[in-house]
Amino acid sequence: MFSIFRRNKPSSRIDLSGIGTDMHSHLLPGIDDGSPDTDTSLELIKGLEELGFRNFITTPHVLWDLYRNTDETIGQAGDELKLAAERAGRSLQLSAAAEYMMDDHFTEMLRNKVPLRTLAQNFVLVEFSFVSLPFDWKQVFFDLQIQGYIPVLAHPERYNYLSAQPSIFREIADMGVLLQVNLNSLTGYYGKPALQLAQWLIKQNLVSFLGSDLHHQRHLEALRVSPSLQPMVEHILDNGRLLNSLWT
Repeated sequence: MFSIFRRNKPSSRIDLSGIGTDMHSHLLPGIDDGSPDTDTSLELIKGLEELGFRNFITTPHVLWDLYRNTDETIGQAGDELKLAAERAGRSLQLSAAAEYMMDDHFTEMLRNKVPLRTLAQNFVLVEFSFVSLPFDWKQVFFDLQIQGYIPVLAHPERYNYLSAQPSIFREIADMGVLLQVNLNSLTGYYGKPALQLAQWLIKQNLVSFLGSDLHHQRHLEALRVSPSLQPMVEHILDNGRLLNSLWT
């Protein structure tokens, strides 16, 4: 039993301040599968601040089968969280974008040229289904770019169905799409396949952003106790390709 606890104990304090901005999280209260209320949101943000983050771009799901978020619902939840922070005497550097599932609803939004919530400037966070690759993924990326957006693909390492053909991410990057890896993929939280694919993406210099993708306390704890996270983050930072600092 002692060896189990020793294995889970971090070898040194985790310091993620070099990343700058956490640009992928689910911290807005009560609108997706992330934080259920403002108290939880503030507690999760406090934990991320203890890891070194000072600026947050939170990205609630827009996934029409489950989370029918709109510009209005996201804005209202953001205002609610900021008001709760003010009442608690806390100052937050927080803005609200979105994580768009590339589904029929998103395609319709693009067709109708509905303004999208961006990470900042013209960067838009999108995700594939965890079941299969969207049949029209190339067209969707093209349509985003035609409308002046820069697509950022969330957690490519977690699409297990693509692990046997990782070269597809080189093709995606060559299209001008930027890739964002989850920090907890580097801890092994999502399993060995996700860790190995994340390592491959890092080796190929295909990672432009790191994000916590934080949903709950378990994600936070995994970041706190990982002995392997710090050296991998330092390696990515040393490559000089990480773009999180654009918004710090």
